[in-house]
Amino acid sequence: MTIKKVHMQKTLFAAITIIFLTSCGNNNRKFDASGTFETDETIVSTEATGTILEFNLREGEMLEAGQYVGLVDTTQLFLRKKQLEAQIVSILSQKPDISAQLGSLQAQLKAAEKEQQRFTRLVQQEAAPRKQLDDITAQVQVLREQIEAQLSSLSISSESITQQTIPLQVQIDQINDQLNKCRIMNPVKGTVIEKYVEEKEMTAVGKPLYRIADLSYLTLRAYITGNQLPQVKLNQQVTVLIDSTKNHYRELPGTITWISDRSEFTPKSIQTKDERANLVYAVKIRVKNDGTLKTGMYAEVKF
Repeated sequence: MTIKKVHMQKTLFAAITIIFLTSCGNNNRKFDASGTFETDETIVSTEATGTILEFNLREGEMLEAGQYVGLVDTTQLFLRKKQLEAQIVSILSQKPDISAQLGSLQAQLKAAEKEQQRFTRLVQQEAAPRKQLDDITAQVQVLREQIEAQLSSLSISSESITQQTIPLQVQIDQINDQLNKCRIMNPVKGTVIEKYVEEKEMTAVGKPLYRIADLSYLTLRAYITGNQLPQVKLNQQVTVLIDSTKNHYRELPGTITWISDRSEFTPKSIQTKDERANLVYAVKIRVKNDGTLKTGMYAEVKF
């Protein structure tokens, strides 16, 4: 490259820099900041492992929060649940029949109590000796104590058997939870951005199924200088400018929802060393989407 060409390029660069800096200092700018639209996206993953039997969604489709969108095969979980339920039935069948086992003693006690009442009347009439009444009274007491002891023993045995089923019931509760997770439910309202799997494919816990975002409102992330900070505040209403034609803008209302408390270097290609050294602050502006706004779209802001 010749010295003349180098000199011409330096002159041209200096002229462009002067024009750029002059335009930056012009008070007739049409905007105060600029940035691009973004949105909060949610990647929905499966919570079960198996074959996807149903997956009813399409890219671009609007979904409601809690909407059913698919099903992972539940066969093995269902069979495991039936096995545990059968084990519980088998264990509970070992519980003693308390009423049947106490039936004989209770019948003896009932007969002894009748004899006690009869001898009580006879003793009162002095038709029987007092010793016979004392003997039958002692027999009644012995039978009552036997019944109480056996009832306590049978109750402990029955409770012990019941306790053995608790771990199995916990396993059933866990399987019920896994069965519920086999149903793929959409967690948030929004539009399906991208679909990663199809029906009949195998999936596993944590594998992404699709990506969804609420596009009814988009967030414009713009950047302002330290000198502009006093001009902005949270919940402030601003005007967002979207390219309409070559020389015209379409205006949309926006609301400042976040202002960064930390400065950062200007996140774009800058022509001059001075501008590369400038620090800016990020702000987020919430804008209602009329159907034309897209993530990544460029926009400008007037405060």
